[in-house]
Amino acid sequence: MTKLSNKTASGLTRRAFIGGTASAIAGFTIIPRHVLGGPGFVAPSEKINIAIIGCGGQGRTNVRSLFEQGDAQIIAVADPIESQNLDGFYYKGLAGRLPLKAEIEKHFSAKTPNYKVKDYEDFRDLLEREKSVDAILCATPDHLHAYVSIRAMMLKKHVYCEKPLTHNVWEARQVAKVARETGVATQMGNQGHSGDFIRQTCEIIWDGAIGNVREVHAWTSASRWNKELSGRPKDEATPTGVNWDLWLGPREPRGYSAALNPVRWRDFWDFGTAPIGDFFCHNFDPAMWSLDLRQPLTIEASPVGAVDKYMAPPAGLYTYHFGPRGDKPSVKFTWYEGGLKPPRPDVMEEGDQFDGNGILFLGDKGALYSPGWGGQPKLLPGSRDKAYQRPSPTLTRSKGHHRDWLDACKGGPSAGSNFEYGAALTEVGLLGLVAMRVGKKLSWDAKALKCVNAPEADAYLRESYRAGWEIPS
Repeated sequence: MTKLSNKTASGLTRRAFIGGTASAIAGFTIIPRHVLGGPGFVAPSEKINIAIIGCGGQGRTNVRSLFEQGDAQIIAVADPIESQNLDGFYYKGLAGRLPLKAEIEKHFSAKTPNYKVKDYEDFRDLLEREKSVDAILCATPDHLHAYVSIRAMMLKKHVYCEKPLTHNVWEARQVAKVARETGVATQMGNQGHSGDFIRQTCEIIWDGAIGNVREVHAWTSASRWNKELSGRPKDEATPTGVNWDLWLGPREPRGYSAALNPVRWRDFWDFGTAPIGDFFCHNFDPAMWSLDLRQPLTIEASPVGAVDKYMAPPAGLYTYHFGPRGDKPSVKFTWYEGGLKPPRPDVMEEGDQFDGNGILFLGDKGALYSPGWGGQPKLLPGSRDKAYQRPSPTLTRSKGHHRDWLDACKGGPSAGSNFEYGAALTEVGLLGLVAMRVGKKLSWDAKALKCVNAPEADAYLRESYRAGWEIPS
């Protein structure tokens, strides 16, 4: 397989990157059909050629969702890992680029005999060589989300990226900026945002059913995968079929460890974003949408267990304060993880229960609870919910999370969790991790991208990158 030159693989300016792409296109005598209608154009009647970058459990989950869309055609996959068994995790079964390639080929061969999918170890090779790709779906570990997304958008590829959208706050700003500049169709993978229930939650709150909301709680039962480990894991032999240096990407070289791969990378500051990064974009989403909670004034975090330079704690308690927004009052928001939950409010009746993931709104006229991932809202106490006449729908209903993105790729309305929204949602969650690592209450200046009382937070707001993996700014 031909590898990219060091010059191509290195960090590039936005002007050089887009300019170089334009020059390459100008050299073709036959222009690909998706260029004829303008950058990123896909005719409504045509299939969308998609490449999957990141073929682990979540990549496979997204592929199976795309199978349900008749105009989604997957033509290439990329992952530094050939194959791995996920039976020890919630995904189960085999993942990696070769098992996923085989599954995709089997699916499409039902209608197109001998259908073939190109597979790449290095996604940069895929982007360089597969000119007919219209869109990419990024399901890599968190530390590569921004690099993959920005690189693809600068090539005018539409992008769907799993949550959290980025690994640090500065990256969230950059991803949103490039999405605006390129105008491609984007969607972050917080699937509950496209459900009817999160829309009902907004409509009930906007209807005034619980009055002014001044306090919100959200939680997840998720904890750390490596329960007993602390510090840097010991190096192990790299398994056959794993390009570990490529998997590390922008991070400095280190040895392979089963404590990092598969899935367990979420526990480590360099690669994952702990339980809050994994679930915040799902369970805080109803509050951000309904109450317009985007720029906290202060953030503080308390660990349950130790915080060290390598790993996040097994659980944490995070508190955000948001100022007034127009006629909306200030809001205190608390995030719980690792099995922690908010105190049971007095308005709950004996039959009212909280799930392992959820969100609770406390207003001056009552309370509203919704299970995680934008689940069905319920007024508390339950007897009040049964008597409540829900308002008529005012928000447009979604056709589906992947469907909305595909329609946007074809020139339709922007998807609901586009990168402008997704970046704002991600930023709030990641600020909690900054507070956890700094170890004190932070005063946040959103415009300046600074914690005004903690200059030491700068190192966590914007991380350093290995040479050749810099993100254009």
